[in-house]
Amino acid sequence: MCKRAFKLGALVVLCLCLWAAGSSAQEVAIIQATANVVTGLGLAGNNNLQFGDVTPGVDKSVDKTSLAFAGEFFVTGDPLQSVTLTFDLPAALDHATVPATLPITFSNTDASYEDGTGGGQEFPAGEFNPAAPDPIAIGADGTLSIWIGGTVMPNIAQIGGSYAADIMLTVALNN
Repeated sequence: MCKRAFKLGALVVLCLCLWAAGSSAQEVAIIQATANVVTGLGLAGNNNLQFGDVTPGVDKSVDKTSLAFAGEFFVTGDPLQSVTLTFDLPAALDHATVPATLPITFSNTDASYEDGTGGGQEFPAGEFNPAAPDPIAIGADGTLSIWIGGTVMPNIAQIGGSYAADIMLTVALNN
């Protein structure tokens, strides 16, 4: 009977060991950490805003659609990425050699864009206020052209000579 009790006890211990091993089994699941690195933005100034010859006392405007004279910037980046354009616009152009200024203004319709959808269709649909632009999407081809016009207002005694000032455009990705 001792042998039988011993065998029975050994069988119970074996069953408990098997049950314990089975109940402590682990389940494993895996997920991935993912990220999409967007390409850096590219930005280039392609054309200066050119007023040419200006007569004292006569305002002169350059329209954003005058592609030979309008200021132009070219943006590249991920297709359809939303960006915000921020202009730093001068209030005046500075004379090249003497302390004199030539006032310049920009209206709320003096900027426009073309997002690669073609054919200059963006005028005036792509028109925006350069002082307070809304977010714009880079085109499906990864490009965005920006044009800016303005008006210079020489006074009747404006000193002759060359005048210039920087127009700075900052492009930032929107989240």
